[in-house]
Amino acid sequence: MWHAVSYALMDSINVLLIGVIVLLGVVLPPSARYRRIATLLVGGDWLGVFLLSVPVLLLLDSIRSRVEAALASPIFGWVLIAVGVVSAVMTWRGGDSTALMNRMLGPLRTPTWRTAAVGFVLGVVQSITSLPFFAGLAYLSTGGFSTPVRYLGLVFYASLALSLPALTAVAVGFVRAYPESPAGRAFAWSRENGSRVSQWAGYLVSVCLIVMGCTHL
Repeated sequence: MWHAVSYALMDSINVLLIGVIVLLGVVLPPSARYRRIATLLVGGDWLGVFLLSVPVLLLLDSIRSRVEAALASPIFGWVLIAVGVVSAVMTWRGGDSTALMNRMLGPLRTPTWRTAAVGFVLGVVQSITSLPFFAGLAYLSTGGFSTPVRYLGLVFYASLALSLPALTAVAVGFVRAYPESPAGRAFAWSRENGSRVSQWAGYLVSVCLIVMGCTHL
């Protein structure tokens, strides 16, 4: 279970969703319904992660013996290390997602079903391109838990995967209400140094993957 929890927490470092939430905190006027918008966005993302996790777990359960063999093999550790190194290189090379986030702002300025739909798409895309997402579910599938525990556990798993974005949304809401607070000043610094903060997050995921890969060898 610890491995599944670890990978879910690693998956919560969702730089794109966190960036969108921070951008909303900056561009939305004080009169905007930020709380409602953020709730729909994060809720839609959670739904995307949860609904994707169900068929993925079903697939992993159907080939459990092969999944167990893969997790027991040192090859899995080397895969984690390789992905961590590639992630670090891509983070170092950089990339500007500002244009993409700006295109998302249209449906996010008012709380509608489109707001939740954007979150849903972000949740699916983030998960389907995330090794920690699949690794965590693989450990959940092979952990010896009963079927009800595994599938009810997906609710908890998706919640962990959205823990950091949800905390970010709460923090941004607090900053909007109290911009002169220490948290507000920290938010201002993070906004002015967005590229650096994104790089730190990318390097953190890379280091975690490499360390977990080394411990698996």
